[in-house]
Amino acid sequence: MARGRTNKLRIIGGTHGGRVVGFPDVKGLRPTADRVRETLFNWLQADIPGARCLDLFAGSGALGLEALSRGAVSVLFVDRSRAAVKQLEHNIGLLQLESCSEVLCSDGLKLLQNPPDRPFDIVFLDPPFAEGLLHKACVLLDSYDWLKPGALIYLEQDSNHPWPELPEHWSLHRETRAGQAACRLMRNNRAS
Repeated sequence: MARGRTNKLRIIGGTHGGRVVGFPDVKGLRPTADRVRETLFNWLQADIPGARCLDLFAGSGALGLEALSRGAVSVLFVDRSRAAVKQLEHNIGLLQLESCSEVLCSDGLKLLQNPPDRPFDIVFLDPPFAEGLLHKACVLLDSYDWLKPGALIYLEQDSNHPWPELPEHWSLHRETRAGQAACRLMRNNRAS
């Protein structure tokens, strides 16, 4: 792909279902496939309305935008790529979601080293497959109080890799595979 080219992403369901937005050609950026997103949001359908979500390593913003379209009250999008952040801000404006979105151009692992003002109900973790960031992100999420008790954490990684060790009080809620992606939905069972 030519540098600077804009690719297309379709929001699957909710108030913006069927809308198409762009995402930039950035190394390591690959939106979660439609089939996987549909499965994930079927799993989350009872939990999304009113949820505060964190889309860490947001990239195209596919997961956070889908969550907002389906009734999440807010999403914090975090990505270190300026091109990805610029396109996300454009897409949020296009969909008129500014009042329920915040976009940060930041290194996700550095951000997680400081507790948030309020913990999140749902966290989407889909880091670039080649960078081995999933384990570190899970440890930091858990260690710095980013998760509400009962929070759901979506994990996506290369299906050829074994799952990293996860915090002991996280339990497997759902699991699937699709092509190169292995996906898990975990629940934080820590009481406080």
